[in-house]
Amino acid sequence: MKRVVITGIGALTPIGNTAEEFWKSLIEGKSGAAPITKFDAQYFKTKFACELKGFDPLKFIEKSEARKYDMFTQYALIAVGEAVKNANISFGDLNPHRIGVIWGSADGGVITFEEQYSEYIANNRTPKFNPFFIPKRLVNIASGIISIKYGLKGINFTTTSACAASNTALIDAFNYIRWGKADMIITGGSEAPVNQSSIGGFNALKALSTNNDNYSCASRPFDVNRDGFVMGEGAGAIILEEYESAKKRNAPIIAEIVGGGMAADAYHLTGTHPDGDGAYNGIMLSLEDAGIKASEVGYVNAHATSTPMGDMSELKAIERVFGVNSGLNISATKSMTGHLLGAAGAIEAIVCINVVRNDIVPPTINTENVDGNFGNKFDLTLGKAVNKTVNYAISNTFGFGGHIATALFKKYED
Repeated sequence: MKRVVITGIGALTPIGNTAEEFWKSLIEGKSGAAPITKFDAQYFKTKFACELKGFDPLKFIEKSEARKYDMFTQYALIAVGEAVKNANISFGDLNPHRIGVIWGSADGGVITFEEQYSEYIANNRTPKFNPFFIPKRLVNIASGIISIKYGLKGINFTTTSACAASNTALIDAFNYIRWGKADMIITGGSEAPVNQSSIGGFNALKALSTNNDNYSCASRPFDVNRDGFVMGEGAGAIILEEYESAKKRNAPIIAEIVGGGMAADAYHLTGTHPDGDGAYNGIMLSLEDAGIKASEVGYVNAHATSTPMGDMSELKAIERVFGVNSGLNISATKSMTGHLLGAAGAIEAIVCINVVRNDIVPPTINTENVDGNFGNKFDLTLGKAVNKTVNYAISNTFGFGGHIATALFKKYED
């Protein structure tokens, strides 16, 4: 098996429009929640979300080009552009047939679909659709556009496993490289779900927080008073590269990916298994894949969306794997970013990469009263970041339908 390293990252998030800004805000414990500005939310049960701040796509993409792409594709291109720059890649010097793109998204071009259908109804059902309607709304289009932009002719596809989508993409990319099928793969995920249909639909499921009077603290994973997740948007991009390829071009290696576990809860349409069976299997498979013991892991970025059932089932799984009071640090960074659905795994993978790179664990914010007795069992890194040497870090992601994807990262050593 080939060794796989990370040579570049890019992030576009509710708490920072670059990977560096994102990391700084995480360490400072900033909340990205604010009143919704993308549409009039006065008649919705939830009136706030974690939107991007001060973001203008036309600073990065020509207007003529942007009009062809849904927001989720624009987000993807911007995050990938940063990752490519940080990885010091000159594609003209590389074999394009050995470089691929594997991207994740849950909803794809839902904004485009919503806008076009609304226009169709407003025009008395006169079928005057935008010629870019179909390509803009396709879930797979971001990976295709990325490959077109950089002339990449290798493996190219999109994973869609709901909120596990970008971790699934990351693990697939990891496997293709270590199997020798590619030298480099651009991976990650993007999502643009702050729109009427998504907010309204998740409200109908009673999945979103309705804490409109205290929105900055609404995302409170593990807290006894949590009442649902906060919607987020953005993208995370990660350059995975075969170790020898990275060394040959003197790439800036920042971390290593050493394991991935994918499983299924096989339990419920939207709910996680109450005992965390799927999460347990995903974590155990990632450890087995990496060939390490649970005791070697210093940090877990929990999926922890701030939903009543999901948070507790994940902690049960973590307890089964790691035991209690084990010296493990856990944090739920969705307390700051909100839940980016299919892009969540990508930005949380970037969190783990930075943890092993910088030996700092970001906090879980807003959690004041831990549900049950879990506060006595685990270090949930409440309130403030912690300086700690971390050699291995795990990122958990779970999706509607029972999809489980767990990625395991290692501190880079030459």
